[in-house]
Amino acid sequence: MLIIERMDSTIKKLRSQTANMLTIGNMTFGGASIMASLNGFYSYSVLFIFIAAFLDRFDGMVARKFNQESELGKQLDSMSDIISFGVAPAILIYELVLTVFGITGMVFTVIYIASGAFRLARFNISESNGYFVGLPITAAGTVVTLSFFGISVFPPVAFMFLFMICSILMISTFTLRKV
Repeated sequence: MLIIERMDSTIKKLRSQTANMLTIGNMTFGGASIMASLNGFYSYSVLFIFIAAFLDRFDGMVARKFNQESELGKQLDSMSDIISFGVAPAILIYELVLTVFGITGMVFTVIYIASGAFRLARFNISESNGYFVGLPITAAGTVVTLSFFGISVFPPVAFMFLFMICSILMISTFTLRKV
């Protein structure tokens, strides 16, 4: 009987951490994307960001399904999102395009990352009312990552505009219904 009780306890503990494990997976793939970009493996970087987005899509669902929503999970999710949808896409596009602008390219990259962090911090202190305020960083990061496929089409300056548009939308106060 003791073995069954221990197994049941272990299963309950694992189940209670499933959402956090998905969130940490999101963070892991975001970190891997950064490392891939810094080592010139840009296609892998894009792939890793999309895997992070897939994991991010499900961590909240799992937390709600198992009734395991927590303040820790909310904070961990935001830290993962700043890595996977703030820093990782910014480094990807910076390395591929914005380095040609020197300090200016660095400034636009940092503004994008800082705007994402601001957006996440504002989200963490707000009451959940069924609406997002400003563009979610996951959407901005996905748009920036998808811009990878337009590098041969658009001039480098277009990516600075993209960073600024995403930055402004993230810190703006318009509302979007959560889906």
